[in-house]
Amino acid sequence: MMADDNGDQLSEKDDGNAASADAVVEAESRAGGASVKRRVVSEAVEWAKSILIAFVLALILKATVVQAYVIPTPSMVPTVLPGDRIFGLRFIYWFREPQTGDIVAFKPPPAATTERRSPSFLKRVIATEGDVIAVHDRKVYLNGKLLVEPYIAEPPDYDLPATAVPKGMLFVLGDNRNNSFDSHRWRFLPRKNVQAKAVVRFWPLQRIGLVR
Repeated sequence: MMADDNGDQLSEKDDGNAASADAVVEAESRAGGASVKRRVVSEAVEWAKSILIAFVLALILKATVVQAYVIPTPSMVPTVLPGDRIFGLRFIYWFREPQTGDIVAFKPPPAATTERRSPSFLKRVIATEGDVIAVHDRKVYLNGKLLVEPYIAEPPDYDLPATAVPKGMLFVLGDNRNNSFDSHRWRFLPRKNVQAKAVVRFWPLQRIGLVR
């Protein structure tokens, strides 16, 4: 009976130890699960912060430094083709004015939105304020001198009498002279409407390069 009593006592002690061990394991498991949850939440918060910061930086870059444009029409053929994607530098005109030959993206003036509605146009600056522009005999003249234009698709088939560009205005034309809705139709572009100077084509990949 003594041995049986001791055996019972030993068995009860072992059961107690096992239960205690199970409780410890369960507690550690719960603590580990809580730790994992805290870690996951912390990582999610950090990811959210990173995404938010990246988004804000992208907005700042778009508003002040560079903007991407998709070309929808053939008005700038052969320099830029429909479907091309280009980057325009926004900040460059903080330091200098648009010049003859620059390719600029701009918000179209009211006269240009009556026929073709688009958030932005892309054209080449031909004349700036104070210049006199004329088109005749299928040639463009700037301040009385023939403008050499190796970038056009074909000579213009329209005439424009000598006209002075008003203060604060630009005269812009598409390189595809006879298939472009531009200043020869709606006259002058307000300088304040210029958004960026087109500098590089980044799509399609086989045509990556500077835009001139």
